[in-house]
Amino acid sequence: QVQLVESGGGLVQAGGSLRLSCAASGSTFSSYAMGWFRQAPGKEREFVGAIRWSGSSTYYADSVKGRFTISRDNAKNTVYLQMNSLKPEDTAVYYCAASTSYYSGSYYYSKPASYQYWGQGTQVTVSS
Repeated sequence: QVQLVESGGGLVQAGGSLRLSCAASGSTFSSYAMGWFRQAPGKEREFVGAIRWSGSSTYYADSVKGRFTISRDNAKNTVYLQMNSLKPEDTAVYYCAASTSYYSGSYYYSKPASYQYWGQGTQVTVSS
């Protein structure tokens, strides 16, 4: 069982930055791929990005590419989402998720069903 706890959300002006953290419990964190998703009111959950267990590969949605960066520190059981140049359309609840599957790749990581564990989410609000 893995428990994920996100933090770092808040209110920021357009053009600003935030860094989200996702702390994981359990000793097998380093073997999981980690993903970030977001969900705005009335919309489906949307893929933001993912990182492989080793951190050697990262994947991003086109909407955040070049603005957001995912990283992880396996010694701290934590994955990060650095968000720069934020836009009002980035406003959403952001979730981290863990995938225990052998499969990998951008298509696989972009699907919520590929993840077995989810955090409770943290709100990010970007004002114009």
